[in-house]
Amino acid sequence: MPLLTDLPLEIIYHILGYVDPSDLGWIPLTCKSLYHAVSANSTLFKQVYLNHLDAPSRGPVNWEQSLKDLVRLRALSSREDVDDKKDELDFVHRAVVELLKHASTDGVSTDSMLLPQSRNADILTHIFSDESNQLAFLCRSFIYERARAEFHSRDIRYWHGPPKLEHQKSAHLHCLYGVPLLHAYPSARRQTRQNSMYPFASSKVYDLRQYTERNKWGPFMDDGSMRIDWEKVEAIMIVLGANMSTLGIPRIKMCETYCSIPFAGTWSNSWKSPHPPSPPRGLDSLEYLDPYGITGVWLRVVCFLDYTDFFAYNFGAEAQPPPHVPRSSINVGQATRLILMQIFVTSIENPGPEDGQGLPVVHFKGISRSLDQGFDENADSDLRGTVRLTPEGEVRWTTFSIFGGVERWRSESIQVGGVGSAKGVLGHWFDKDFDPRGPAGPTAFWKISDKNRPHNAGVSSVFAELNGLGGDYESDPDAEGDDRGGGGDEVDPSTPVS
Repeated sequence: MPLLTDLPLEIIYHILGYVDPSDLGWIPLTCKSLYHAVSANSTLFKQVYLNHLDAPSRGPVNWEQSLKDLVRLRALSSREDVDDKKDELDFVHRAVVELLKHASTDGVSTDSMLLPQSRNADILTHIFSDESNQLAFLCRSFIYERARAEFHSRDIRYWHGPPKLEHQKSAHLHCLYGVPLLHAYPSARRQTRQNSMYPFASSKVYDLRQYTERNKWGPFMDDGSMRIDWEKVEAIMIVLGANMSTLGIPRIKMCETYCSIPFAGTWSNSWKSPHPPSPPRGLDSLEYLDPYGITGVWLRVVCFLDYTDFFAYNFGAEAQPPPHVPRSSINVGQATRLILMQIFVTSIENPGPEDGQGLPVVHFKGISRSLDQGFDENADSDLRGTVRLTPEGEVRWTTFSIFGGVERWRSESIQVGGVGSAKGVLGHWFDKDFDPRGPAGPTAFWKISDKNRPHNAGVSSVFAELNGLGGDYESDPDAEGDDRGGGGDEVDPSTPVS
């Protein structure tokens, strides 16, 4: 049998293309022939990359550096001690963002109706299944530090100020991970009511001081820049996740990409329809020209406090804390509403001077219906809104809920993962006139179908489409709730249910 080094170079390159990325570090050290075969061989690095990772959906890609980053990410994440790797947050954030930036969807899972498949996402899922990696990199935002400090009877509320970069990067990683970690310590043996994140995330979400003219009452920095405040998005995700878990909603198939599966579609254009493609329309149709994939059926969740609790929390008799100090944690019951939305594109225009210039502004209209209210017409509302890019290139959604022809509620949200992500949209809802007395709260929505129906088909056709998806949208009565605490589900008539 001939030695490997005696084979033609083309065959050597083909064989080396199937080695593990970590092996490319030591193979050149074995002999001079393999050193020259590997060193600065961009074609070989590309082949190894494509044999282990997704074919990049956008690029260019530095094949060699990307593989080195992957090897380093795997190596440091394998360290057992949290303190031995937590200082690598900056690198881990950059490496994860790059892997998702170059992820591509390779079909939809056969055992999950809407879960996009990606080798990059599978790698990250494996890395962050380790609880020590969750604690080292995903649970480092201010609310987690605060929760752990109060758990250990240390008061760090005065630390709160302008968002710190490390807090933002950790919160961003958590949002890309996509599954809310509901305890200050991810380890199962330490998941107790005392270290639940629900009260601390609620403190951030329901504090009206977080809603200002400078951030347009959305999950943005309070400096007018419209940069995303990932700690706000993280708090929204935790509050919604805790409330949905209590109702057993994560067991619903069409909620998997939001509730329970890590890195489920948190990259651009990860949404893939579970249905056969619709018949093609003209190249000048609005749906064809829409880069965001708006038209279709979306599932929305809205949470809110009873207004009495909301008002008491923000304007109670207790002395108001200074601006840099968070309000006390709040652990009272919240109402949760599941809402079905059918929306379609109505017009497209060029971006304005305050928008990101990479894509147009797309306007849409539609209808929404609360699944909790049956077919009560009083629960119906019309919708209108826009989708555009922020100056930093993130996707911003603005929606208005319309009752009897009058706008009542507004939301400002961002799409986690970018344009066309299956993960969906998270943000704040509030009074359309920015009422300084509220109410306000968290919301999220994600696409479940892009099947086209006539725009005037009515709300009953939306429900027919939902049934046609084959999923179960009723909460599982046997689902076990989490230990977030909380009280009843009393609804204030001024609070949105659709």
